[in-house]
Amino acid sequence: TGTSQADCAVLIIAAGTGEFEAGISKNGQTREHALLAYTLGVKQMIVAINKMDSTEPPYSEGRYMEITKEVTTYIKKVGYNPKTVAFIPISGWHGDNMMEETTKMDWYKGWSIERKEGNASGKTLFDAIDSIIPPTRPSSKPLRLPLQDVYKIGGIGTVPVGRVETGIIKPGMIVTFAPSALTTEVKSVEMHHESMPEALPGDNVGFNVKNVSVKELKRGNVAGDSKNDPPAGVEHFNAQVIV
Repeated sequence: TGTSQADCAVLIIAAGTGEFEAGISKNGQTREHALLAYTLGVKQMIVAINKMDSTEPPYSEGRYMEITKEVTTYIKKVGYNPKTVAFIPISGWHGDNMMEETTKMDWYKGWSIERKEGNASGKTLFDAIDSIIPPTRPSSKPLRLPLQDVYKIGGIGTVPVGRVETGIIKPGMIVTFAPSALTTEVKSVEMHHESMPEALPGDNVGFNVKNVSVKELKRGNVAGDSKNDPPAGVEHFNAQVIV
């Protein structure tokens, strides 16, 4: 899914009367999205409190503080450290605090976050997105590419797709898929419909493989370099299970 491939989540919360309450309720989407992001390993978060123009009264500091307090409590329960999360009151409709600082919320003094990689501060959502720390890309580790899907494309053949988690994949490489131990050659690697000489960790790619039918591969299989510690079965592993 898209969430599992993200480096940072922007949690958009509607500030309108009744809308925030619906989202933060027991089965609300605000709760669900925050938990999903953390569970899938998205450890950086920005909270944008939207529709500030439709609060009672418009651009209400009280409403912003009420929402911030409740969301802070919830994301802390989920596992995020609130000190690392920027909270920004915005109006997507009017563009307030999106790219440029608004004049309609004089009470808002900006966001600031504390983290070991270095503190950051700013006024707008754009500033907060700009302060995201790019993750280190483990390109020197053995290739691990879990498959999101497998397609059959006319004139090309079988094309597995997924995100490179570690290592590098490039045309001409002999890959092994776990758990079937199927081995084949990579004919080409594409990203956004463009051929690539190689793909690095974080890249979402499709790669064409030789002499393999769509039925032999499936979502969840993991591709690795057959000559460098290919993925294999293990006796035990650690897992995080959310019920």
